[in-house]
Amino acid sequence: TGIKRILNAVKYSYNGFVAVFKSEAAFRQELFLCSVGVVILFFLPVYGISLALMVFSLFFILMAELINTGIETIIDRIGAEYHPLSQKAKDIGSLLVLLSFLNMILIWSIVLCSIF
Repeated sequence: TGIKRILNAVKYSYNGFVAVFKSEAAFRQELFLCSVGVVILFFLPVYGISLALMVFSLFFILMAELINTGIETIIDRIGAEYHPLSQKAKDIGSLLVLLSFLNMILIWSIVLCSIF
């Protein structure tokens, strides 16, 4: 309980990051994209809520990919044989990642069009 629980949670989160970074090329690519996006933000005249929305839209891509990877890992753990519900779950996870990208594009477009 207390501090030990928090330290364990940080350790588990680190282990999760290492696992997904090693095994998921999509996560590595999205992490690179988000890192570039954050660097770009340092050079744009964006402040306040607009800046927060732009940063959050980048992090949301990573969160969506982590959820998608979790879904895929659970489905693969259940079994390698094809099942329509397994495919449906994987497709929905993939849609979540796509929607997160569209969300980022929409937010960045709105903010950048408003300042340029």
